[in-house]
Amino acid sequence: MRLVDVSALYSPNGGGIRTYTHRKLALAEQSGLDLTVVVPGLDDAEQRFGSARLVSIKSPRFPLDRNYCYFDSDAVIHAALDRLQPDMIECSSPWGSAAAVAAWPGPAPRALIMHADPMSAWAYRYLDRLLSRQTIDRGFGWFWRHLKACDERFDMVVAASPSLAARLAQHGLRRVETIPMGVDPGIFSPALRDADLRARLLAMCSLPPQATLLIGVGRHGPEKQWPMVIAGVTAASYGRAIGLVLLGDGHGRAAVQRAVGDNPHVTLLAPVSDRSEFARLLASADALVHGAGVETFGLACAEARASGLPLIVPDEGGAFDQLADGAGIAYRAGDAASLAQNLANWLPQLAADRRTAVALAGQVPTLDQHFATLHARYRALQQMRRPQAA
Repeated sequence: MRLVDVSALYSPNGGGIRTYTHRKLALAEQSGLDLTVVVPGLDDAEQRFGSARLVSIKSPRFPLDRNYCYFDSDAVIHAALDRLQPDMIECSSPWGSAAAVAAWPGPAPRALIMHADPMSAWAYRYLDRLLSRQTIDRGFGWFWRHLKACDERFDMVVAASPSLAARLAQHGLRRVETIPMGVDPGIFSPALRDADLRARLLAMCSLPPQATLLIGVGRHGPEKQWPMVIAGVTAASYGRAIGLVLLGDGHGRAAVQRAVGDNPHVTLLAPVSDRSEFARLLASADALVHGAGVETFGLACAEARASGLPLIVPDEGGAFDQLADGAGIAYRAGDAASLAQNLANWLPQLAADRRTAVALAGQVPTLDQHFATLHARYRALQQMRRPQAA
């Protein structure tokens, strides 16, 4: 099967989508796929992953985050599809590239992968405290009409979490399927916990080994809400020894640094590209704290679960879907005071919840399982489109 993924949200400096894409490229040959991932980039280029290809089309930088580029016309996407003649098309953004893929006149079935949740990332986050969700949705009716039009022209719309799938269905999409994503296999494990590394991280937070070590992972962008997380953890730490290490970077770095201020117990570290080292860092923390209620899946949360960490997550979105009973807590999304109070109340329960999280770590699904399910659905769609012999 010749599969083409038009991946408008990919960046070589990205996080979850980059991890997802590179694993898909690595698995393509053994999955029986002729895979090409088409992305916007700074130059025309092609990178090989065995038999699979990552094809970059020279495109403008995205002005709000210069780590990303964007396809500047439907014609660019149509030309790539004309050249590649796919048997199946994936589209990984709900924005303009989805409309372009829908409008391409070729016969291939196509799937929209909801790697982004723009309503939660922007509209709900800024307007929730002013308006009801129903009112916000009416004001952004144009977006829901756009998604419904995509739903009519795509063969399937893939959501990685039940909460997102339910919301899409509630707004009239009829072809939504929930196919959970997962983590890189063989990378994350509670067995990687390193007491010396944990002590060094706490020392970076000016705290002794007896303190609690929280870790946060994610891009420094406004939707990740790191300033809110820092404020909540700082408030919870009054009278308690809590260190917070944040791994990430991005165009919102200045806001994150301002939120840290002169707090010696919060440490900012650059993203760790070495996956083995990243897995050791995760396993050596005591819990993962997450700020974004906008996740379509919550890859960092899944990786933390696979590392045996309890989760401290907002009460909505894909991150909340990751929370298991007895292995962490939720707080009111976007509310630093709720995070502070719930965290302070939960700390005496942390050791017990960590034991539960370690016991459940092996149950986290892998990306390989996700792709096996997804590609089986693609083959079924392709078979349904294939003309029947007379």
